[in-house]
Amino acid sequence: MSVQISASDVNKLRQQTGAGMMDCKKALVEANGDFEAAIDYLRKKGAKVAASRQDRESNEGVVISKTTADGKRGIVVEVNCETDFVAKNADFIAFANSIADKAIESNPADLEALLALELDGNKIADLIIDQTGKIGEKIGVSKFETIEAEQVVPYIHGNYRLGVLVGLSAVVNGGEEAGKDVAMQIAAMNPVALDKGDVDSKTIERELEIAKEQIRAEGKPEEMVEKIAAGKLNKFYKENTLLNQEFVKDSSKDIKAFLNGVSNGLTVTAFKRVALGA
Repeated sequence: MSVQISASDVNKLRQQTGAGMMDCKKALVEANGDFEAAIDYLRKKGAKVAASRQDRESNEGVVISKTTADGKRGIVVEVNCETDFVAKNADFIAFANSIADKAIESNPADLEALLALELDGNKIADLIIDQTGKIGEKIGVSKFETIEAEQVVPYIHGNYRLGVLVGLSAVVNGGEEAGKDVAMQIAAMNPVALDKGDVDSKTIERELEIAKEQIRAEGKPEEMVEKIAAGKLNKFYKENTLLNQEFVKDSSKDIKAFLNGVSNGLTVTAFKRVALGA
């Protein structure tokens, strides 16, 4: 005997799961009115949708940047979808924020550990599959970064398109405002490293090789190549390492001098920059 499924039952399941009305009705019919079984049916449907969409690009989404209440630790997480329409949806943004909040609360070691955390009784990895089923787009978490410092300042740029964390060496008056200025600098200028000594050797080798080829192409004598290349490398450091970059708000000083002016000895100890789809 078939079970009668009322409109209120369908609506109740829809409220619980966020799935479409017809999907909820079909799930309740398949489950003979059993709500738990119907939820399982919808989750299985979501898993199938997720599997069928693995070849789809999900370069839209949001980047969330947050810190703990004491400002000592910060996280930045990128949650992806396929379309800008979904990325701007309030429910999707709330879902991304719930993942970020869980990361702040639980301090996972890496992205894999984050996805294994439980949120409202379910693993985040499973909730992502559920969201894929509800929304009909490939959903995923592609990046997770965290830093600790005496004061971590978060920044979100361009309607969740880019997130930055700045770790400062001390808690000082005006530190949060200065941290925001530095975060905006990082968002705009995309430094490759904090200081000269933090640039990886492969990057240095590549820059020197490019410089030498340019110098030789200009017809400079071989004995001058090394010296001129070293000068070009210093220019690279000035343009691409955070502490040595010209401060975008005041080109008369670099970031190192700007921070020292806020408070003697203040500096950046670490930073993270996550751009959507990059």
